[in-house]
Amino acid sequence: MNETLSIIAQYQSEIWKAIGETFIMVGFSIAAAVLLGLPAGTILYLCGKGQKYENRLVFTILNSLVNVIRSFPFLLLVVFMIPFTRLVVGTALGTMAATVPMSVVAIAYYSRLVEQSLLDVPKGVIEAATSMGASTLQLIFKFLYVEARSGLVLGLTTSTISFISYSTVMGIVGGGGVGDFAIRYGYQRFETGLMAFTIVVMIFLVQTIQFTGSTISRRIDKR
Repeated sequence: MNETLSIIAQYQSEIWKAIGETFIMVGFSIAAAVLLGLPAGTILYLCGKGQKYENRLVFTILNSLVNVIRSFPFLLLVVFMIPFTRLVVGTALGTMAATVPMSVVAIAYYSRLVEQSLLDVPKGVIEAATSMGASTLQLIFKFLYVEARSGLVLGLTTSTISFISYSTVMGIVGGGGVGDFAIRYGYQRFETGLMAFTIVVMIFLVQTIQFTGSTISRRIDKR
């Protein structure tokens, strides 16, 4: 036990660096999910069959794009996107480069969860908004998002946990993070205690996010 604590103390700076890299990757993914995934999921809902703004062409294109991205094995997607990643950030290696494929997956992943949450909104809410002469933006922000807010928070919580999982893979392409640290300093150097410590850190992080997201979702759910 003392030996494990000594090893952890020895690699303390590297551990904090790895945690910081993980937060950067996950942070960019969450931002992409909210800023682009939320609107994409809303468009999927509004343009779907039987909806107020039904548009088969828009729905088919966007739906197909989301399905293709979500169907890609993540590691293959990372490799496939290397030219695009290099175009965006100037390199295919490093933490910032890792945020590009993770953000793309985040957008597709969360947009589908947003669509599902909005589909759970009762039809009567849409009819009430329409009868009151609500504009499209009012319909979205004052009715749809308000009614679906609990599901949207839970969806973002689930997505964030998935992003953390994806971030552990990014070490393979030089993205860094806690997963990369566990492999390089724990597994490859046969430091089982160090690897176990990083696993505990990841579990604690995931459980904290899940608890926080679930708590917020329950408190804002007024149904």
